[in-house]
Amino acid sequence: MLKFSDDVIIALETGAPIVALESTIISHGLPRPRNHAVALELEAAVREAGAVPATIAVLDGVPCIGLDRKGLERIAGDEGMRKLGHRDLPVAVATGASGATTVSATAYLAARAGLRVFATGGLGGVHRGWTDEQDESADLRLLAGTRITVVCAGVKSILDVPATLQRLETLGVTVVGYGTTEFPGFYLSGSGQPVDWTVRTPDEAACVMAAQDDLDGPPSAVILANPVPEHEQLDPALHDRVLAEALAAAEREGVTGQAVTPFLLGHLVEHTGGASLEANLAAVRGNVRLAAQVAVAWTERGAHHI
Repeated sequence: MLKFSDDVIIALETGAPIVALESTIISHGLPRPRNHAVALELEAAVREAGAVPATIAVLDGVPCIGLDRKGLERIAGDEGMRKLGHRDLPVAVATGASGATTVSATAYLAARAGLRVFATGGLGGVHRGWTDEQDESADLRLLAGTRITVVCAGVKSILDVPATLQRLETLGVTVVGYGTTEFPGFYLSGSGQPVDWTVRTPDEAACVMAAQDDLDGPPSAVILANPVPEHEQLDPALHDRVLAEALAAAEREGVTGQAVTPFLLGHLVEHTGGASLEANLAAVRGNVRLAAQVAVAWTERGAHHI
């Protein structure tokens, strides 16, 4: 069912560290042709830190754990590439479809392949106005049942961050700040919400992973929340003003359901002059580097991929 790239096969056979990378940011999150350059940059960053990148996608109905050069070019260049959450995978496989994987689909396929560390930008979560529409990302429930460590910059700031953290607590998903006592705000270094636990080195993060295995509790993720550096964050005042304008515009134009997130993110990019995109990329780069360091520390602890 799964197709592994040559590099990932060798890494699995030798017990080398591996970092799973999502492909939606390449296909749907960045303008062309910059998206292809960023995909290559992120894979190179993983290698520079001593790990093997495994960008995940579904091509012609086959879930791919790691992409070769042509696969990356296809994800970046094909405008018809679908966006696949984990619930879409059975249909995509059965119909031979191609698509980039979101957080939920990437985490599922990575864990299915025996990978333990996954880097992304920001997670999905509970949407604003949840009490009226009950709109919640599939990421949360999937992570509640998947043993993987996700290095991210918190959840997207367009969401209801306090409600998302509460939901993660209800679902039993461990949340750990990396070098911070405040939950990151995706574009911003902080969201104003505290985290209960903090680790300060990749080895400490690997210790949490090892303890999770030793306790043998319910399969669930560890969210390692890594803030974007303050000097690379989006200006907080600009963020708050433009987000308020974007929310008002969405309500005025009747944007609902799955269309809300791309509408708000697109509004932020346009009305911050691209600054939100640069902050997003800064966060992703930092998360990828940290994920590689954690994967190396995990391997050095004597843990082996299943």
